[in-house]
Amino acid sequence: MFTAAEVGAANRQAAGQGVPGRGAPEELQLCLSVVSKMGGAVSAGEDNDELIDNLKEAQYIRSELVEQAFRAIDRADYYLEEFKENAYKDLAWKHGNIHLSAPCIYSEVMEALDLQPGLSFLNLGSGTGYLSSMVGLILGPFGVNHGVELHSDVTEYAKQKLDFFIRTSDSFDKFDFCEPSFVTGNCLEISPDCSQYDRVYCGAGVQKEHEEYMKSLLKVGGILVMPLEEKLTKITRTGPSAWETKKILAVSFAPLIQPCQSESGKSRLVQLPPLAVRSLQDLARIAIRGTIKKVIHQEAVSKNGNGLKSTPRFKRRRVRRRRMETIVFLDKEVFASRISNPSDDNSSGDLEEERREEEVPTPPDAKPEPPVNSLREKVLSLPLPDPLKYYLLYYREK
Repeated sequence: MFTAAEVGAANRQAAGQGVPGRGAPEELQLCLSVVSKMGGAVSAGEDNDELIDNLKEAQYIRSELVEQAFRAIDRADYYLEEFKENAYKDLAWKHGNIHLSAPCIYSEVMEALDLQPGLSFLNLGSGTGYLSSMVGLILGPFGVNHGVELHSDVTEYAKQKLDFFIRTSDSFDKFDFCEPSFVTGNCLEISPDCSQYDRVYCGAGVQKEHEEYMKSLLKVGGILVMPLEEKLTKITRTGPSAWETKKILAVSFAPLIQPCQSESGKSRLVQLPPLAVRSLQDLARIAIRGTIKKVIHQEAVSKNGNGLKSTPRFKRRRVRRRRMETIVFLDKEVFASRISNPSDDNSSGDLEEERREEEVPTPPDAKPEPPVNSLREKVLSLPLPDPLKYYLLYYREK
């Protein structure tokens, strides 16, 4: 019987070995061989927050910045409507050309990239834009956020999802966002005169012969994360010709698609978006929004005292370690594995203790208050012309 944290730790330890989970108990090795390909490292959540709770418990999410980014963007928003019931499972999803990696994989990628505000980021195989949008929440308004996607229909899908996030999500106002820019093309045909980046991620399996090409996209001091020879690998450029390599996780990704030559026999070079220079008007908007956020924070500190958050009116349901179930379909056969956790043992007193903690008295007629977008309310209350207010709000819907 193994907890989610034990599964996550064993899977990471296996990255430097040929077999997922080598040295772990046989039952755990079997599970990890499935996890490395499909996900399933943590229990499914009922919503986005519970999925993130489970990823934290399994130690896939380990930093506050990464946790905030994952909570700010609902994974289900990047699924087609008919598949949303699977959004909070720790499994990869593919429909046609649209693909999302398992949450545990994205967690490891985000942690390995060591993102900071103001950095430049290149996402090779940017797909739905889910990862790029989470990265944009950390990079802030003065970062660079570019993505290259092979399929034009997926590029269009990503742009639609990005537009929906900007127009409707309160997270856009809670963070200073670096909006991603997506182009269509083969990431192995990027123009040689393109700029280098602080952080690069490739979402497809990289063959050994393309390793140097991937490294050439990176600035000195930068970090490259990619699946290389069945391992999620982190490469840090420590000098013009110096590199540090770390194997993170045993994985299995579909390989990069090789470039096709045009009828003229020449390759189609991919031109990355130019590095945009913000207008004075845009810089003023960023500064004003930042000032208003500081005022809101100071008001909250004064109201709550010492900067401590007030006790929530409704206690969040405690996440328990639950039985981990993985089901994988391989052609016409079904492989299923189940690993029970110690909390499944009814003889333990932990279950009763957790049940007591979950029993929180709630007033019979009380309802949770809807979330408040403080920035929006503050902007709308300013003595300014309506067009200026809407400009400060990026013309977003309520």
